[in-house]
Order: sequence, then C-alpha cells, then structure tokens
Amino acid sequence: MKRDYELGFILNPEVSEEQTRTILERVEQVATNYGGQVVRVNQWGRRRLGYPIERHRDGFYVFIDMILTPETVLELDRTLKVSEEVLRHLIKRRDPKTVQKEREARAAAAAAATAAPATPNAEAEQPVQSAASAIPVDDAAVVSEEAELPAEQSAEDSEDAALPVELSDEDLADVPPAIEESIEA
Repeated sequence: MKRDYELGFILNPEVSEEQTRTILERVEQVATNYGGQVVRVNQWGRRRLGYPIERHRDGFYVFIDMILTPETVLELDRTLKVSEEVLRHLIKRRDPKTVQKEREARAAAAAAATAAPATPNAEAEQPVQSAASAIPVDDAAVVSEEAELPAEQSAEDSEDAALPVELSDEDLADVPPAIEESIEA
C-alpha cells in the first residue's frame, strides 16, 4: 500500500552541488526502483543548525515529498544511514487529508495559471456593462500577486503558506490549554 511520506535530511555543509545532486538522484532511484514516486523536492539551502553536529554549525537542508511503500521507506533509511554526507535524516508519514488539500490547491493554481493568459484578451473584447462588473475579480489578479513575490520564494511556497493548518485529534491532545488572563479594573 502506497502512502505519502516526507523525507528531510541535513547534509554536511562542505558537500558540493555535484555531491548533493548525486544524493538526490540516489534517493529518487531507490524510490522508483521500489515503485515509489518523488512528488516534490524542496532545497532550503545552507542554514544554521540548532546545535553542532559532528563539529558543524551549518548544514544543507533538503525536504522531499514522496509516495512510497513501507519497503521503500526501510531501504531509504538504510541508504541514508550509510551515507557519510548525511548528518541527520527523518522519514515521516504525512496526513492524508492535508496531502489531498495540497494537491487540490495545486491543481486549482495550475488551472488558474493556464486560464490566466486567455482571460485578459476576453475581458478586453467585452464592454463593461455595470459598475459591479468593472471591478476585476478574476484569477489574473491572483497570478499577478504571485509575480510580485521575491525571487527566493516560489509560487509553490506561497501556496503552501496560504493553506490552513489542521490539527488532528491526537495533535490537539498534546496542546496545552490557553492561559486566560482576567483584566482587573
């Protein structure tokens, strides 16, 4: 049975781009050999570690969303344990509801992006009939907002940030109650 997983790992900061590509190709090769699929690769780049690992203060962070079988997870874990360039790694199963919402949001964004180039031409040909129709409320406005994002932040990252985070009942059980302060007059 295939499930959605997220693989996060931290590479030695002295690893070259070629070695990073080799590790990513190895992970993708293991996933495809066992019938898995790589959905998205998110490279954060070099970041400061929370604590030193093997005398390194920085690390190269990479997160990969994948669809895998349990056998593939075991093989990936074994492969990453053996690799000397990988300082730490974690494979975590993702919540199916969250994954489904992300896929729907990406499909809607892709549909809006393909429809956006055709929308301005169609609006230019139609005369404005009322004041309410003169207010542009369409997907083209959303696409133009994405174009104004900084070069470092991609459209996919902004979509992920816009999605509401839903906690499961298990997660809510671990959350401490809010502190209620009474205001005395």
